[in-house]
Amino acid sequence: MVKRQAEEPIETLEANDSPASKKARLHKFSESGGRPNGKILSPVLPVRVNGHKSGDDTRLDNGDANPPDVEEEDRETAMQNPLPSGAEDLDFEQSAHSTATRQAAPTEGYSDLYLDTIDRTVLDFDFEKLCSVTLSNINVYACLVCGKYYQGRGPKSHAYFHALEVGHHVCVNMQTKRVYVLPEGYEVKSKSLEDIKFVVDPKLSKEEVLRLDKEAKDASDLSGKKYRPGFVGMNNIKENDYFNAVIQALAHVPPLRNFFMLEDFSSKSELVKRFSVLTRKIWNTKAFKTHVSPHELLQQVSRQSNKKFDLLHQSDPVDFLSWFLNNMHLALGGSKTKPGTSIIHRVFQGRLKVESQQITPKADAGDRLRFEEAAEVLVDLTRYLMLTLDLPAAPLFQDELDKNIIPQVPLTSILSKYDGVKAQEQLNTRKRYRLLHPLPPFLLFHIKRFSKNKFVSERNPTIVTFPVRSLDMSPYVEPNPAIYPPGEPIWYDLIANVTHEAVRIRDDSVEGEAERKVWRVQMKDRARDEWLEVQDLFVERVASETLFTKESYLMVWERRRRRHV
Repeated sequence: MVKRQAEEPIETLEANDSPASKKARLHKFSESGGRPNGKILSPVLPVRVNGHKSGDDTRLDNGDANPPDVEEEDRETAMQNPLPSGAEDLDFEQSAHSTATRQAAPTEGYSDLYLDTIDRTVLDFDFEKLCSVTLSNINVYACLVCGKYYQGRGPKSHAYFHALEVGHHVCVNMQTKRVYVLPEGYEVKSKSLEDIKFVVDPKLSKEEVLRLDKEAKDASDLSGKKYRPGFVGMNNIKENDYFNAVIQALAHVPPLRNFFMLEDFSSKSELVKRFSVLTRKIWNTKAFKTHVSPHELLQQVSRQSNKKFDLLHQSDPVDFLSWFLNNMHLALGGSKTKPGTSIIHRVFQGRLKVESQQITPKADAGDRLRFEEAAEVLVDLTRYLMLTLDLPAAPLFQDELDKNIIPQVPLTSILSKYDGVKAQEQLNTRKRYRLLHPLPPFLLFHIKRFSKNKFVSERNPTIVTFPVRSLDMSPYVEPNPAIYPPGEPIWYDLIANVTHEAVRIRDDSVEGEAERKVWRVQMKDRARDEWLEVQDLFVERVASETLFTKESYLMVWERRRRRHV
């Protein structure tokens, strides 16, 4: 094989300079005005991000400097200088770390772009606002096409990638309620989105709130189904029917409802804010669906109570109500010692006089045991949020027809516990109770049906009969002429009644065995003077004459305003 001859002698090549190093070539490039090898590069202006240039230490392409959940609203669009004349025909290179194009406003004539992809039927803003990828609650956006939550909207955020991968371009910030189009990043300001913003955080004016109990007005959901604002079903996620019944009853106490619908709680705790949002959603007049979900408030209650009350285990409504009222009182800035320092105490708190007398056993000359009452009677004044009423013992035997007799007792009979005459014995102490003036605007009655001992838990099925209107509380209040005229009745009207029902799991089970508790709430529609019963998602009308036929467990009574002659 013949070797190819060299074109130049080796002596000529050795005389030439060796190739320059990379550092030297870069230095030469900077001196030549950015024209390496005769090519022209288009210069890129630095982008200002939150007050810093892209060439500073805080850079867009540095993921550690700017996390994806940072707001992009303050970023300016990166603009490039126009190419020099004749440069279009030349090859030019672009930076490997080019910034994503972000628009501050939609292109002229395309302001409604992608809005037709919004699907209101899948939107559900009742659940806790957590990113579906990171489970973070910081800077959360909701996709208005599929309803999922994602964190951030920057070029490295999950909402941004969701828009690119799936083609869902419209999202709303769950805190500011501002709507954006991704990946362009501009804000959409269209009146057609006002209904979505209202459903995210419904707010009524003071005039609208005051008309809730006066005007009978129906509303319609997206499918055209009618519902009554304030009387909507509440989702039973697992075993939270006890929770639903209590929250529904509290949402129908007018001063409490108006307070949580009109006040600003942005600086208060999460418990207060979430109860306020749920109350406003119950009374929402422009809802997308005819029910609400208490998931957000229930999650906060579960965390704050160390999972004593959660959605997986059924609890007692009275235990939950006591915990909830006390924690709401403290969260609203109430004092543990001073009365009337929060709306909770101003609505429900009253005063009670307790007289106690010791009972001591002694043996007489015949060695017979007898009990003697101490001469001294101790008087203690205490405050209450709820009054407990004791039921008489249920019958143990069946009648001649082999059927259990369901006893009935009037409400006034079990209220005699507070007449100051009837004594209650507790261990070695005899106590008498008497209510004191002034009575609170709303009274909470707990009818004690369940008792526990070392062996078994028992339920008392006694039916309590009561009037729906005009319950006179004056016989149970100690007279005080300075506050209230003696002999004048103190009328209270029922506004909510939480009932219990024992449902047998097996048809062949005996009494008390394998029973499941079902909680319902009966509430009065003031605008129509009707009663409705709500069990989770089911809402139906009931006759006021049949309310007492259920096992009442928790009652809310409203004091009638006194007419001055």
